[in-house]
Amino acid sequence: MLKKLLLVAAMLIPMLASAQTLKIGLVDMQGIFNVMPEKEAAEKQLAEVSKKYEAENEKLGEEMKRMYDEFQAMKEDELPAIKERKARELQDYNQKIQQFQQTAYNDLNKLNADLMGPIMQKIQTAVEAVGKEGSYSLIQPKSTDIILYFGAPVEDITNQVKAKLGVN
Repeated sequence: MLKKLLLVAAMLIPMLASAQTLKIGLVDMQGIFNVMPEKEAAEKQLAEVSKKYEAENEKLGEEMKRMYDEFQAMKEDELPAIKERKARELQDYNQKIQQFQQTAYNDLNKLNADLMGPIMQKIQTAVEAVGKEGSYSLIQPKSTDIILYFGAPVEDITNQVKAKLGVN
């Protein structure tokens, strides 16, 4: 019996020792992202492109309204072929507007990814550097949505990552 107890103890001691070396860090990725200097320039560029798309969409809407008003103003005794042609023109133009809106949406999403992606990558690289320098076993985003409970000591490394990036 004593041999079994010693065997179990011999097996548990290394596991307990390794559990004590577990080092966990939390980082406020969104908070860091919000203070990155590149973020403001990227948002400005996105806003400028978005305004151009909105202005063009407004022009298309005005033209659509003009075409619709023209269609509505047609006399009842107008030739059916002319009414049909005008109705088709309205449908075609509406489809062009929808295609334009979809293209603008896709372009803005791609531009957002192209502009914000490198910023997030820069933050990720800094997190990894702090993780290696501090010998962390695990670093995860600091978010109340994700962590339900954690019993081990956890360290907030947000300020270390900010320092690595040179931001406040």
